[in-house]
Amino acid sequence: MGSSSSTYRPKCVYLDIDGRIQKVAFSKYCNSRDIMDLFCIATGLPRNTTISLFTADDCMVSIDPTMPANSESTPYKVIPVATQQQIEKEELFQNLLAQVVEQFSRVFKINELKTEVANHLAMLEKRVELEGLKVVEIEKCKSDIKKMRDEMAARSTRTNCPCKYSFLDENKKLMPRRDVPSYPKYMLSQETIEALRKPTFDVWLWEPNEMLSCLEHMYHDLGLVKDFNINPITLKRWLVKISQMDILMLMTASVCHDLDHPGYNNTYQINARTELALRYNDISPLENHHCAVAFHILAQPECNIFASVDQEPFKRIRQGIITLILATDMARHAEILDSFKEILDNFDYSNEEHVTRLKMVLIKCCDISNEVRPMEVAEPWVDCLLEEYFMQSDREKSEGLPVAPFMDRDKVTKPTAQIGFLKFVLIPMFETVTKIFPEVEEVMLQPLWESRDRYEELKQLDDAVKEKQVHQLKMDCRSLLSNTASFHALASIA
Repeated sequence: MGSSSSTYRPKCVYLDIDGRIQKVAFSKYCNSRDIMDLFCIATGLPRNTTISLFTADDCMVSIDPTMPANSESTPYKVIPVATQQQIEKEELFQNLLAQVVEQFSRVFKINELKTEVANHLAMLEKRVELEGLKVVEIEKCKSDIKKMRDEMAARSTRTNCPCKYSFLDENKKLMPRRDVPSYPKYMLSQETIEALRKPTFDVWLWEPNEMLSCLEHMYHDLGLVKDFNINPITLKRWLVKISQMDILMLMTASVCHDLDHPGYNNTYQINARTELALRYNDISPLENHHCAVAFHILAQPECNIFASVDQEPFKRIRQGIITLILATDMARHAEILDSFKEILDNFDYSNEEHVTRLKMVLIKCCDISNEVRPMEVAEPWVDCLLEEYFMQSDREKSEGLPVAPFMDRDKVTKPTAQIGFLKFVLIPMFETVTKIFPEVEEVMLQPLWESRDRYEELKQLDDAVKEKQVHQLKMDCRSLLSNTASFHALASIA
């Protein structure tokens, strides 16, 4: 007995605690609760926590003095059962609470109310920041903001208690929510303001929200907001959806001239007999569609930037915008440019017809002015345009429609497409404009000449590569013919 007692050793068990191996030793005189408490202490859990042990193959191990010993390489996993149950109960409670909150929100329309008040408040705060507002209006806005904040606080107090109903009097109801755009108002630096006035302005560096702020600034910078009493909030909203009067027509027509463009030109629309072509009797279907979309947006009271313009001036503005957008139809390019050339020698700014022809040429210059810009700005637009052309020509081929050579991916390259466009469309048009605005030559015409020269160099490189490929193909054909002749000669001898 003495010998046996002296050789007794405590049982050792190894536990896996989040990747750390913990060795625990206990005697045969410990009961199951003692061993479980010992394991809890080893794993950092509170004593009396109910735990379970599992082997590597997820077999549960009984926690008692007779439990099998293991090794450091085969530790038991410790799972706190009570804690897991508590987590599940808490998750169940949270889910139940979320359902209750959702039900109350639906009953009392809390979310809609918060959104309505928050949007109205945001609108008022933005109005204070906008340029061009009078001091009186600013003070009124501040007062409205304070009232709205007080109203929101009062509503929050009333609706936080789901046990009470509370309704506003009929004369205290909030006005319907105005859908004011949420894009932020950027403070444009002086460098950005100067860059906006130059053709080198790089549109690729700007996010859509920032571009909208730039457009908004241009309306203010040109004095259009002040001179035509345009509501600044309405201007901001309208920009999201898509003499000074002449500038207003040009600016607005430029913004709207490609609204809802489907990516297929007028030739396709007419040949494919699309709904647009049928609707507009094959007469500039896309440009007519752009006009219709523009004035559909402007017809909405919340987007009508011309709301303060009298009926007769608005008629002139509307007709001017329509004339300018329709002028962007490239099928009319020669007609419009020739008409402008006719009046160049006797151009008169007091002649409304002369000014209209000038505006038509100017919007055309804006529409296709890509190559006026630096190469790093212009090149991505060329790639986008060519891809649009190729998609159209692929569709025309699949539908058995005529294909324009300058759109056929099998016949055109970037250099050949741009050289023709520069030499026969862009350069002649901008050279004509320099007769009225000589300063255009340096800032716009010179870049066009440089772009033409660059594409001609690229074409020469392409031609050299093709010539080399043709020469190699001829050599390969000759070699093949020679080998074929040799083969036949050997075959005849054999």
